[in-house]
Amino acid sequence: MSNSATPTLRERVGTWIESPPIQNTIIAIIILNAITLGLETSAFVQDHVGWLLLRVEQTVLAIFVLEIAIKLYAFRLRFFRSGWNVFDFVIVGIALVPASGPLAILRAFRILRILRLVTKIARLRHLVESLIRALPSIGWIVVLMLMVFYIFAVMGTKLFGEAFPAYFGHLGASLYTLFQVMTLESWSHGISRPVMAEFPYAWIYFLTFILITVFTVLNLFIGIIVNTMQEKHFEEEEQRRSDMESRAHTEREEMLQLLREMSVKVRGLEARLNGSDQPRPASPEEDRGPGS
Repeated sequence: MSNSATPTLRERVGTWIESPPIQNTIIAIIILNAITLGLETSAFVQDHVGWLLLRVEQTVLAIFVLEIAIKLYAFRLRFFRSGWNVFDFVIVGIALVPASGPLAILRAFRILRILRLVTKIARLRHLVESLIRALPSIGWIVVLMLMVFYIFAVMGTKLFGEAFPAYFGHLGASLYTLFQVMTLESWSHGISRPVMAEFPYAWIYFLTFILITVFTVLNLFIGIIVNTMQEKHFEEEEQRRSDMESRAHTEREEMLQLLREMSVKVRGLEARLNGSDQPRPASPEEDRGPGS
């Protein structure tokens, strides 16, 4: 069995930067950075330890830049094959843009560094990837929601527009009112009861809309996301099982090859001990090797 090739310096550096201790340290630094960015919003804290927060900010940014630089050295262009690496690169790159003049707004975007936790924590990556995979199905749910909103907005404008122009005076007002009703925010006392005082059967309109949007469409939306997460989990489990079987098969083949080589060496040793220069021919059982 041949020995594996010695890892190159780039490979050793890549293994080191992706090792759990280093990645856990980066996660701790991201959390520390999130705390300091929150403290910067306090005038009291800025007056007393603003200089310390600035030093922490500079140190954290230097560590992030160093991490990206090490990964670029270790993986070269392969670094950009991962969407998560590109995301990290953009987030850190924003922090390097001088936040002065018209670009001063970029200082507010520093808080986006917290999103790097998504790239570092497997559970969060799994959740985001599931959401992205569910986008095509979610898109059709959005189309269905828009159809429902449009139908009820037109109905509400025609039914209640003259009496309640603030809520249903035109199509845009009706759409906004229905959005408030869908969120269940003050929809009863603020919207439906005043309308029902003028139109007693308006409860049919509001309850039908709520049942369709809140209890049906939104639950369908959640169900699609959960189903996508389960499918991705099953795919990962199947891939993990396949990898384990492949590794076990490779190890078994390597072991059999090692045993065959040892068997040949033993036969040669027996031949020399018996005073013969030629090893005795292998029996069919030995030639097949153990476990065949």
